[in-house]
Amino acid sequence: MSRQVGRPELRGRAARLARLLPAGPAGAARAPFVLLVVALLGGGLITLLVLNSALNEGSFTLSELKRENTELTDEQQALQLDVDAHARPDALRRRADALGLVPGGIPVFLDRDGTVRGVPSPAPTPVRASPSPASSPSPSAEAAPSPAASPSPGAPGTPAPEPSPSDTPAPAEPTPGR
Repeated sequence: MSRQVGRPELRGRAARLARLLPAGPAGAARAPFVLLVVALLGGGLITLLVLNSALNEGSFTLSELKRENTELTDEQQALQLDVDAHARPDALRRRADALGLVPGGIPVFLDRDGTVRGVPSPAPTPVRASPSPASSPSPSAEAAPSPAASPSPGAPGTPAPEPSPSDTPAPAEPTPGR
């Protein structure tokens, strides 16, 4: 009589294991679920990849726009410095002298009805320094006056007009709203 020691125990374990594992049709029902989970994970990874690519593209565009903004800011500042240099009083004075402009006198105003406020006076003649030989214009340009030029009231040899009684300054009227 031989005794079989392990057999009843093996049968009990196999029976328990058989109860834990589903038989036939239950295993087939898991396959679509596993495929669905794998598809969702794959779709999520692809979505993350596309989203990451779009964010990187936006980052490159942003850095390019920042660089362009910096360049334009530098250019604007350089132009502002140029404008400031041309607007300084000494630069304006030099350019006005080069154009032959003279300082204005006391301003005269016209009312809406045509009356003159103030006493008009001719502009002073410009006092020019002797030009250097390198920058002097040709003698023919100085000698030939333009046909459209007419003598100004303040030119030498031309009498200044007499102010009329209507040219006397009228009393100042207050400006509305001030």
